[in-house]
Amino acid sequence: MTWWTYDSMVLNVNLLVVSLASYDPFADTGEDSDIKAANYIHIRIQQRNGRKTLTTVQGLPADLDQKRILKAFKKEFACNGTIVQDEDLGEVIQLQGDHRLKIQQFLSGEGIVSKDKIKIHGF
Repeated sequence: MTWWTYDSMVLNVNLLVVSLASYDPFADTGEDSDIKAANYIHIRIQQRNGRKTLTTVQGLPADLDQKRILKAFKKEFACNGTIVQDEDLGEVIQLQGDHRLKIQQFLSGEGIVSKDKIKIHGF
């Protein structure tokens, strides 16, 4: 006689199948929040290869000239950068290297946006 029964084996297999179900962490969470609704400026960091990183800035007000801001960032932080057009997010500024805190200080110091409207994401 075995210590398990057929019912417990089916239950364990069902639990295993449920736990192995694919999970997409980037899928919609069901919340109906619009990306631009909060009017925050999001500063994110992305890991490239090795030690290389990429800092992205999105959500800058539309009345600001993105090219002039990018030029000021590149001169101030001594890095290269570009503006990428995204379907959902609009214009996104990309800078080479980790400049999250410098960008926050620059934007709040120049009076472009207050510090509480800036969200920093990443490690």
